[in-house]
Order: sequence, then structure tokens, then C-alpha cells
Amino acid sequence: MVKDKPPVAVIAGPTASGKSELALRLAEKANGAIINADSAQIYRDLPILSAAPSPLDMARASHRLYGVRDGADACSAADWATMARKEIDRAHANGQLPILVGGTGLYIRTLLDGIAPVPPIDPAVRAAVRAASVAENHAALTLLDPVAAQRLNPGDTTRVARALEVVRSTGRTLADWQSETTGGIGDEIDLSAAILIPPRPWLNARCDQRFAAMVYDGAVEEVATLLDRGLDPDLPVMRAIGVPELAAFLNGEATQAQAIASGQLATRRYAKRQYTWFAHQPPEDWPRYDRPLDRDRYDEVLAMLGATR
Repeated sequence: MVKDKPPVAVIAGPTASGKSELALRLAEKANGAIINADSAQIYRDLPILSAAPSPLDMARASHRLYGVRDGADACSAADWATMARKEIDRAHANGQLPILVGGTGLYIRTLLDGIAPVPPIDPAVRAAVRAASVAENHAALTLLDPVAAQRLNPGDTTRVARALEVVRSTGRTLADWQSETTGGIGDEIDLSAAILIPPRPWLNARCDQRFAAMVYDGAVEEVATLLDRGLDPDLPVMRAIGVPELAAFLNGEATQAQAIASGQLATRRYAKRQYTWFAHQPPEDWPRYDRPLDRDRYDEVLAMLGATR
């Protein structure tokens, strides 16, 4: 423990790994305030599809940054980090332990390590990049930033476009800018972390079960309401896991069974990407818990976080 620094806990890992219940138990033991670090749960449009905390969960502990953003207002990692910093300060002022919980690694990394001071992108550059296909952008990126082009998935529209627009607009690669990050709070806090990376078969089964349950709990109606707004399809809320799949069902392009299967597959693929990121990207001294998280094992992970029985 670093006694002269305020404590912050981080519970992170792939979707359906058990983060939310673990956070609730930690909050109950340590007078905690749970702060959302999930890029889908930030939006108020998708409480079911994003597995946002239920009213019963909300009654068990203080929750912050859940459903605080309208889907039309995209939330960047920098936006979230600014909000999270305020909530951490608020929790400390109230004598509470801030508990960051989520599966969006970029959010957590931006808060702790800071953000690259990339200048505003030239609007003409951004318009040209967004008008091109992902294949065209990836080919252009290969010429201007071959390291990024090699690292990124050629089909990742958002990240390929971001890397290309940065190098075109500034003359420097995104990685170059990211070597100058500023504003992180990692050195200002006493951090306790737990990374959940349970066995893949167990995690995949939970992903499948949860997505099917979401559909029968009202996710279809949730997506229908979202579609009725006519939002830009490139907004993060419109690309959230399950939205395109259930939209296909609502548009008559798939049966409900096909939409559920597609949503389950998308969820498993997303969980796999998160799993890989959390297994390798956080600092090596952040404890990883690689067993299924069930009722008999919560205390094991709470001990990793410094919580007592």
C-alpha cells in the first residue's frame, strides 16, 4: 500500500466474466463506489443489451457513469477519462473506494496512462477518409504507416480510419503521438487490480446464455427504439454488440433464431478480443484470475484486491 496516495480499485476483463458481481461484493465490503468503464454501458439507450446494472444492483451500492450519455453523443476514451476522474475525486471526497469496472481496456489505459496530444484532425482529411472504404484506407495506411497497417485488423473500420486520418492530418503516426501521453492518474493513486480471464469454454457458454436471455428480456424492443431514432450508423451505440444482429431481425433480413446465433457469435468474438487484450496488455504485476468465478471463489479475488472478509 502507498499510504500517501488515495486508493483506487480496478476490476477488468472480458464480457460475462463476472466483473459486476465481484464489484458489488467489493463495494459492500469496502464502502465502494462502482464507476463504469464499459463503452456500451455509458449509453442510456442499451441497458439490456449492454448488461447494465439492475435496480437491485443499484440499491446494493453506489454506481456512477452508467447510462449517462445519449447514443447520439459519441463518448471517446478521453471523454470518459475526464468524467471518471471527476467521479474518482467525488468518491474520495465522500470517503469511498472508487472501483473502476469494465471491459474497455482503452478507457482504463487512457485514464491511468494519459492521452496522446493529437491535434484536431483537418475536417477535409476526416471527410475523405470516412468517404473511402476500409480496404482503400488500409491500403493507404500501408504506405503511410506500415507498422500500424500490419498491427491492425484490415477490416477494423474505426481504428484503420483513425490511424490514417492522424498521419495524413499531422504528418506523424498515431504511435508517435501516443509516446507523448499526458494527463494520466496512474502515478497519483494507490492502485489495486484484478483481471478476470476465466477458461474460454466457461466464458463462451456464459456469453451464449446471456445474449439469449437479453433477447427474451426485451433487447429486441430496445434495438427497435434505437433504430426509430434514425441515428448515424457509424455511431458507437449503433455498432454495439447485438445491435446490428437484432436490427437484421427487425428488418426482416434474419429470423429471430438466426439473429440470436449471430449475436452470440459476435459476443464470443468480442470476448475473445477482450481476453487477449487483458491477458497481455495490462502491467505484469496486475493479478490475473484464470478460474471460473462462481460463488465459492469471490473471496479469492477479493483477497487479491486487498478486501477482507
